[in-house]
Amino acid sequence: MSCPICGEDSVKQFRPFCSKRCADIDLAKWLNGSYSVPSQREDDLDDEIQDDVEVKDRPH
Repeated sequence: MSCPICGEDSVKQFRPFCSKRCADIDLAKWLNGSYSVPSQREDDLDDEIQDDVEVKDRPH
């Protein structure tokens, strides 16, 4: 199996990566939003915005 970041052979300790460096690069891509799962619905963002507005309008 090759490392998905650099293509080198993977190492058992860091599988599926070849090193901690490549594992950290992959983690950084997840954390900064480079990897994402597309939504099936186009109006998901609109729903989230509307939900936030409704919550803020309610008295505590």
